[in-house]
Amino acid sequence: MTLHRPHGTLADGTDPIRLGPADAGWTYTGLRVLALAPGATRAVSTGEFEAFVLPLAGSLAVSVDGEVFELTGRDSVFTRVTDFAYVPRDAEVTLSTKDGAEVALPMARCTRRLAPKYGPAPEIPVEVRGSGNATRQVTNFGVPGVWDHADKLSACELITPDGNWSSYPPHKHDEASDCEVVNEEIYYFRIAGQDGITPSRDGFGFHKTYTADGTIDEDVTVRDGDVFLIPRGYHGPCVAAPGYPMYYLNVLAGPADDRSMAFCDDPAHTWVRQSWEKQTDDPRCPVTSAEGRVNP
Repeated sequence: MTLHRPHGTLADGTDPIRLGPADAGWTYTGLRVLALAPGATRAVSTGEFEAFVLPLAGSLAVSVDGEVFELTGRDSVFTRVTDFAYVPRDAEVTLSTKDGAEVALPMARCTRRLAPKYGPAPEIPVEVRGSGNATRQVTNFGVPGVWDHADKLSACELITPDGNWSSYPPHKHDEASDCEVVNEEIYYFRIAGQDGITPSRDGFGFHKTYTADGTIDEDVTVRDGDVFLIPRGYHGPCVAAPGYPMYYLNVLAGPADDRSMAFCDDPAHTWVRQSWEKQTDDPRCPVTSAEGRVNP
């Protein structure tokens, strides 16, 4: 299996990313990214998947099951926490935009059909995690305990200021144990250019995934629009190169009846968490809120 999918390798017509479980070699988790031209309307059939409709750039209307959700969206993933919508399996969804939009559809194969629902940006918790040069922002829009209106799907966004580390200490969730549940996970990266706001392929970062037995040991350079698949093993760190802030969307789903994002640290590195108590948080976090940029 190829775990690193660079930008362009998952393109399908006008869609930058079309990744289903069969493409990833697993069972539950998928991701689509759609680019909508100004004035465009797109029809999406969810089939056996529930999904979030998450604006990456621009605004759009979401029509499903006789309801219409107007998503305010944002200029870029580095400018604002966005509102979003949940759409159920077995649904015909219409996406329409006046000025153009780029939208992510994190997806999970599921069995229960729930009602569509709107997620307002002001109600989304923004967490500052880590400390020192491991300080990062976690936007918990679709995680258990915050958003419980989903059958299998969990998702969150992270922003790592340039020069910082995130997804650290390395952790895993590939077996049912006292500290973890099984989840397949997708990392979808956006990297800002020189202005710290506009996504650009000029910037870059790094990502690591590995297993204790060495059967997976990946150290890759990631650029704007890249995807990395986590079927199993420890993942982290993600490192944002100096000058280039890093965003990633995490999409998770698995076989457990109750949604959970529980994980186990790599025991060799879990001590790092205690070291944060003696460090100072990076003042650049949080980066964004529902109102806009917190640290211009």
